[in-house]
Amino acid sequence: MIDLHIHTCASDGTDDTRSLLERLRKAGIKTFAVSDHDTVDGISSIEPLVPEDMMFIRGIEFGCITEVRNCHILGYGFTPVAKAFVRILEKACQKKQEVIHRHIGFIASQYGIKLEEELIQLCGNGDWKQRLGEILVSMGKADDIKMAIEKYIKPCQTNDIRLDAREAIEAILAAGGIPVWAHPYGGYGKRDMDDEEFNKQLHILMDAGLQGLECYYSAFDQEQVEKLLATAQKHKLLVSGGSDYHGDRKNIQLGTLNAYGKIVTEEELTIVDALKQRQNR
Repeated sequence: MIDLHIHTCASDGTDDTRSLLERLRKAGIKTFAVSDHDTVDGISSIEPLVPEDMMFIRGIEFGCITEVRNCHILGYGFTPVAKAFVRILEKACQKKQEVIHRHIGFIASQYGIKLEEELIQLCGNGDWKQRLGEILVSMGKADDIKMAIEKYIKPCQTNDIRLDAREAIEAILAAGGIPVWAHPYGGYGKRDMDDEEFNKQLHILMDAGLQGLECYYSAFDQEQVEKLLATAQKHKLLVSGGSDYHGDRKNIQLGTLNAYGKIVTEEELTIVDALKQRQNR
């Protein structure tokens, strides 16, 4: 089995590296990628621990935007210390801090709740929304974290504070990686794209150097998967796939690469062979 879209506690997942490796073993997954949001901390900690009978792929997921709408760009097989990649990570961190500042300002202006002292701990890696929710619950402002996020965090609009998708793609390419459009029809809780939006977005990303599509995804039905596979074939894009696993935070199981029960093999994800060929050069 295979899963190329997994999050750890280095971003907004709940599993640490050892817990994740144990769950992967129990699930029978031999090829996997850790693709945390805007950080390589997860891959740095897990890479030395991966057993020889597993294939580990370095991954990352950048929150991005184009003139069409927001999107997520996955990067695979990159060199983390490449200058262009280090720069895009720094920029992503700056964007994250801007987002947190806006949320804290929003909560202060709308609800009169001052959170300046908590800012520094929120700006670290990990799930800052979860941490902010915990703080608001501890202050008695919400009954639980879910309520805190729904009431105080979700209403604040921050889509404009995102990396330009072209920048993310260019940085991944410069670091020797493969850029992939994550869950093109939208992830969990996101609205689906219509055909016109999809085609506009696709050509913008391809013009920037996009090399793959996440055709297999845990929320996609058979029709969506088949349309994406046809698109990948038409445009000679690599096929990728992943569950978007977040541990206990979301009801998504490792190795679930579609919503209709199909078991996806490593051979069906052409990105794997492309990555193997790069490693053997």
